[in-house]
Amino acid sequence: MSSTAVQPLTDRFGRVHTDLRVSLTDRCNLRCTYCMPEEGLSWLPKPELLTDDEVVRLVDLGTRRLGIRSVRLTGGEPLLRRGLPGLVARLTALPQAPELSLTTNGIGLARSAAALRQAGLRRVNVSLDTLRPERYAEITRRDRLADVLLGLAAAQAAGLDPVKINAVPVRGVNDDEIADLAGFAAEHGYRVRFIESMPLDAQGAWDRDRMVSADEILAALGERFTLEPLPRADNAPAEEWRIAGTDSRVGVIASVTRPFCGGCDRVRLTADGQLRNCLFAAEESDLRALLRSGADDDAVEAAWRGSVAGKGPGHAINSAEFRRPDRPMSAIGG
Repeated sequence: MSSTAVQPLTDRFGRVHTDLRVSLTDRCNLRCTYCMPEEGLSWLPKPELLTDDEVVRLVDLGTRRLGIRSVRLTGGEPLLRRGLPGLVARLTALPQAPELSLTTNGIGLARSAAALRQAGLRRVNVSLDTLRPERYAEITRRDRLADVLLGLAAAQAAGLDPVKINAVPVRGVNDDEIADLAGFAAEHGYRVRFIESMPLDAQGAWDRDRMVSADEILAALGERFTLEPLPRADNAPAEEWRIAGTDSRVGVIASVTRPFCGGCDRVRLTADGQLRNCLFAAEESDLRALLRSGADDDAVEAAWRGSVAGKGPGHAINSAEFRRPDRPMSAIGG
């Protein structure tokens, strides 16, 4: 397209895409049992990763030409990306700067939260599945719960607001802590979101019977709290409730039992520059190859629009036609 005017990034079902998830690395310093094997994975070679300049160019194009309004930096573990505050500063200085947030496991956040906020980061989501040190070590295969708790406090002190906790309940592992996590978040002024586990682990060991459903999560919360439903924001993945008598909110992302594909407004960019129009997409569009071959913005825009135009109606987890993506979550980006 030769025009630089912003045209909505729309698929064939009329969904307008304004949310971009950008993975900065496939590497992680945890080995969560529901995500990857204990020995880790074969990480992408550094030359295959998008450079800072390439990330900035793609986000700039997305915001100027495609109507992208929010960008979430993910991984792997994005805090492992060297020079991250500098990259954040460049993204927030763009002519059409997006609302910028980050998802992290929280390790290293205590020493980086202030610099990231100063660079322009707005919000942070921290993965935390348990409040028990010994259980944290079992789930993540690392004894780092204290670091995560310090990171949460540092993010709040730095003005990253709201600080959100992402928790994945797994039957027989941590499903007895659902109410405890909600109470912890309420006590400290955080927001917690419970996420149904999805078939995105590298081992291919996901078992639907071990998935704790949204109904079960709400039942566990209801044993301790009175929940008041809140209006659902447009295209928001989480349903939210307020804990009665407080300002605290809890959310549930029910990707499996209550799919929200009909309102999906996301596209994903992997750390090696592949555009995915769905978390469970079977195909990717290679934007990195276009950038490195000297393609102009018109060509990159056309490839981006073509990818989104081909997006399917939904992930089909609940149908016989469902096919797991070839990449695990750590390689796709959260």
